[in-house]
Amino acid sequence: MKTAKNFNSKPMRIFFSYFRPHYKLFLLDLICALLASLIDLAFPMVARKAMYDMLPGKEYETFFTVMVLVAVAFLLRIAMNYIITYWGHMFGVRVEADLRDDLFSHIQTLDFRFFDNNKTGQLMNRMTGDLFEITELAHHGPEDLFIAFVTILGSVIIMATIQWQLALLIVVIIPIFLFIVILCRKRMVLASKKVKVKMAEINGEIESALSGIRTSKAFANEAADYGKFAKANEQFKTAKCDNYKAFGQFNSSLEYFLCIMPVAILACGGWLIMKDQMNYVDLITFYLFVSTFINPIRKLSNFTEMFMNGWAGLTRFIEIMRLAPEIKDPQKPAVFRCGKGDIRLDHVDFTYDGVAEVLHGIDLTIQGGKTVAVVGPSGGGKSTLCQLIPRFYDVSSGFVAIDGTDVRQIRKEDLRRAVGIIQQDVFLFADTIMENIRYGLPEASDEAVMDAARKAEIYDDIMQMPEKFQTYTGERGVLLSGGQKQRIAIARIFLKNPPILILDEATSALDTVTEAKIQQAFDKLAEGRTSIIIAHRLSTIKNVDRIILVDEGQIKEAGTHEELMARNGQYAALYRASML
Repeated sequence: MKTAKNFNSKPMRIFFSYFRPHYKLFLLDLICALLASLIDLAFPMVARKAMYDMLPGKEYETFFTVMVLVAVAFLLRIAMNYIITYWGHMFGVRVEADLRDDLFSHIQTLDFRFFDNNKTGQLMNRMTGDLFEITELAHHGPEDLFIAFVTILGSVIIMATIQWQLALLIVVIIPIFLFIVILCRKRMVLASKKVKVKMAEINGEIESALSGIRTSKAFANEAADYGKFAKANEQFKTAKCDNYKAFGQFNSSLEYFLCIMPVAILACGGWLIMKDQMNYVDLITFYLFVSTFINPIRKLSNFTEMFMNGWAGLTRFIEIMRLAPEIKDPQKPAVFRCGKGDIRLDHVDFTYDGVAEVLHGIDLTIQGGKTVAVVGPSGGGKSTLCQLIPRFYDVSSGFVAIDGTDVRQIRKEDLRRAVGIIQQDVFLFADTIMENIRYGLPEASDEAVMDAARKAEIYDDIMQMPEKFQTYTGERGVLLSGGQKQRIAIARIFLKNPPILILDEATSALDTVTEAKIQQAFDKLAEGRTSIIIAHRLSTIKNVDRIILVDEGQIKEAGTHEELMARNGQYAALYRASML
């Protein structure tokens, strides 16, 4: 069971909370890093001992024995490095998987409004690129800092026992390096975050262009789409250049520091030798120690870039994790089991942006088991009205109730299991026909899926395909015809078998013959169920129990087909126009 995390706490606390489930791997990584650092620290001291005692004393056997032991120690260091590389990365992979799991789970809880305002490509970038940067920081960050701390501190302490004046020089130079890091940090954070934003934008443009490539080709608009991509690509390039410029300034300063340190050691060491306060062996030992902790200092340099990228990714991750869905389950949900399927909208107002009202003063009662058609001009609010019933959006005022229970008092899962929807824009997953239909009821048997296909008048088409129900549909169902995609979506609803049906232009992609075939199936499916049909083709709804005409966000007319035609109002005009 996953432990709930407080994403309103400090970012670093959130970051380290992902270490907790995998702390054993993390400790293994640090222990191996410690052993490797101690071996690095030991070698200059062994070399000093050899130059001071073994070689001058002609202790050759002891000297070569020690050299063999040093070689064995370095073999051990190789083993430690393997563990750091393999198991350390395994730790990082597990942290990344946990991050992605939490992010995906959280995104699933967010409302339609969130997806209305965010491009798929940008969200994909946050799910992949940002999390990779965080993972690199999680794995290499503590390890590099730990190695650098142990190696530099250990080197300085040992060097102080050899020659405190030179050790003091090292102690003075290192804070200068840290000052450079702090000085460059802010600019690098800003530059790195800008790169993340631009990377998300270019991914959004790529995703949009590739998803709409057929439309682009149909309109011969490749040049226009390329222009949008090129603009985003240029902005990304500029942001990346700024990022590398900031890092280049930092790295150049660091390289100067690393080059000047041996010069400073040589100059001061030479001066001490001239004053007979130091000998050549100790100066060589100092050189070995300097070379020992130059590598950790380079790790600190790499850590700085890694930290900037990882921190930018972490802040963007937390931004999403702190978004709370507007549509939440009630703390004490009502016990709900859809019975008759009565639907009531009482004084409902709705706005998407808090300014322009899409629906105003909607009063509507639909008796359970009845079929109601919602018609009207495009943009009048028909689809919006139906999206309030499964609570894809919450009303601005008034309420929507099913069987007398306000939908805001029902668990979203329970509510949406009771409502079956075929939306105007049919979406099929890049999978087989079998699995696309089974999506309506994941636990359904193959026989149940096939039966649903028969009811939706798609079974014969499927059986004529080479792979039959195992036929791959392509991305968004591109390998199928529009009518086939629509009927597969209809088969999902037959399989789900919900008490309330919402058909949003459910037969819009079907030819007249096929539409006539499945109309009987719809009539059979609607028996004893509440059905709402959004339709432009008015000839298909003449026999429904009631017709509601919605225009300018209000119910303008309501009645049977005969009543509305006799009234000779807006519906009658629309119907006559549709017959032309």
